[in-house]
Amino acid sequence: MLVDLSHAVGGYLYDVFVVRLDWWVVLGFVAQIMFTMRFFVQWLASERAGRSVIPLAFWIFSIGGGLLLLVYALYRRDPVFIAGQAFGVFVYLRNLQFVLRERRAA
Repeated sequence: MLVDLSHAVGGYLYDVFVVRLDWWVVLGFVAQIMFTMRFFVQWLASERAGRSVIPLAFWIFSIGGGLLLLVYALYRRDPVFIAGQAFGVFVYLRNLQFVLRERRAA
Protein backbone atom coordinates (compact mmCIF):
# COMPACT_ATOMS: atom_id res chain seq x y z
CA MET A 1 0.00 0.00 0.00
CA LEU A 2 2.82 2.44 0.90
CA VAL A 3 4.58 1.59 -2.37
CA ASP A 4 1.35 2.30 -4.29
CA LEU A 5 0.97 5.66 -2.53
CA SER A 6 4.60 6.54 -3.25
CA HIS A 7 4.14 5.58 -6.91
CA ALA A 8 0.94 7.63 -7.13
CA VAL A 9 2.59 10.71 -5.58
CA GLY A 10 5.63 10.32 -7.81
CA GLY A 11 3.42 9.99 -10.87
CA TYR A 12 1.42 13.05 -9.86
CA LEU A 13 4.56 15.17 -9.32
CA TYR A 14 6.04 13.97 -12.62
CA ASP A 15 2.83 14.93 -14.44
CA VAL A 16 2.63 18.36 -12.79
CA PHE A 17 6.31 19.37 -13.03
CA VAL A 18 7.51 17.57 -16.18
CA VAL A 19 4.67 16.56 -18.49
CA ARG A 20 2.72 19.80 -18.12
CA LEU A 21 5.78 22.06 -18.28
CA ASP A 22 5.35 24.69 -20.97
CA TRP A 23 6.27 28.35 -21.35
CA TRP A 24 3.16 29.40 -19.42
CA VAL A 25 4.34 27.40 -16.41
CA VAL A 26 7.78 28.99 -16.77
CA LEU A 27 6.09 32.43 -16.84
CA GLY A 28 4.17 31.47 -13.70
CA PHE A 29 7.40 30.49 -11.95
CA VAL A 30 9.12 33.73 -13.03
CA ALA A 31 6.14 35.68 -11.71
CA GLN A 32 6.20 33.80 -8.43
CA ILE A 33 9.95 34.43 -8.06
CA MET A 34 9.38 38.17 -8.61
CA PHE A 35 6.57 38.12 -6.09
CA THR A 36 8.79 36.33 -3.56
CA MET A 37 11.64 38.81 -4.14
CA ARG A 38 9.49 41.61 -2.76
CA PHE A 39 9.52 39.96 0.66
CA PHE A 40 13.28 39.43 0.41
CA VAL A 41 14.01 43.10 -0.35
CA GLN A 42 11.58 44.23 2.37
CA TRP A 43 13.22 41.96 4.93
CA LEU A 44 16.74 43.15 3.99
CA ALA A 45 15.74 46.82 4.12
CA SER A 46 14.10 46.34 7.52
CA GLU A 47 17.11 44.48 8.90
CA ARG A 48 19.45 47.24 7.74
CA ALA A 49 17.26 49.97 9.22
CA GLY A 50 16.47 48.09 12.42
CA ARG A 51 12.75 48.81 11.89
CA SER A 52 10.01 47.87 9.47
CA VAL A 53 10.70 49.47 6.09
CA ILE A 54 8.97 49.05 2.75
CA PRO A 55 11.41 50.07 -0.01
CA LEU A 56 10.41 51.18 -3.50
CA ALA A 57 11.68 47.83 -4.86
CA PHE A 58 8.95 46.08 -2.84
CA TRP A 59 6.26 47.86 -4.86
CA ILE A 60 8.12 47.33 -8.15
CA PHE A 61 8.38 43.57 -7.52
CA SER A 62 4.76 43.52 -6.31
CA ILE A 63 3.52 45.14 -9.52
CA GLY A 64 5.75 43.05 -11.80
CA GLY A 65 4.96 39.77 -10.08
CA GLY A 66 1.27 40.64 -9.73
CA LEU A 67 0.91 41.56 -13.41
CA LEU A 68 2.70 38.40 -14.57
CA LEU A 69 0.59 36.27 -12.24
CA LEU A 70 -2.53 38.03 -13.56
CA VAL A 71 -1.52 37.18 -17.14
CA TYR A 72 -0.92 33.59 -16.04
CA ALA A 73 -4.30 33.47 -14.26
CA LEU A 74 -6.05 34.89 -17.34
CA TYR A 75 -4.46 32.21 -19.49
CA ARG A 76 -5.49 29.50 -17.00
CA ARG A 77 -9.01 31.03 -16.84
CA ASP A 78 -9.11 30.88 -13.06
CA PRO A 79 -11.69 33.44 -11.84
CA VAL A 80 -10.55 33.33 -8.20
CA PHE A 81 -6.90 33.85 -9.13
CA ILE A 82 -7.84 36.59 -11.67
CA ALA A 83 -9.91 38.54 -9.12
CA GLY A 84 -7.22 38.27 -6.45
CA GLN A 85 -4.36 39.35 -8.68
CA ALA A 86 -6.31 42.17 -10.36
CA PHE A 87 -7.23 43.66 -6.98
CA GLY A 88 -3.69 43.21 -5.69
CA VAL A 89 -2.13 44.98 -8.68
CA PHE A 90 -4.54 47.90 -8.13
CA VAL A 91 -3.44 48.16 -4.48
CA TYR A 92 0.27 47.95 -5.39
CA LEU A 93 -0.09 50.68 -8.02
CA ARG A 94 -1.96 52.90 -5.56
CA ASN A 95 0.73 52.41 -2.90
CA LEU A 96 3.44 53.20 -5.45
CA GLN A 97 1.55 56.39 -6.29
CA PHE A 98 1.59 57.37 -2.59
CA VAL A 99 5.32 56.64 -2.31
CA LEU A 100 6.18 58.68 -5.42
CA ARG A 101 3.96 61.57 -4.31
CA GLU A 102 5.69 61.60 -0.91
CA ARG A 103 9.13 61.57 -2.54
CA ARG A 104 8.23 64.48 -4.82
CA ALA A 105 6.98 66.49 -1.85
CA ALA A 106 10.19 65.86 0.13
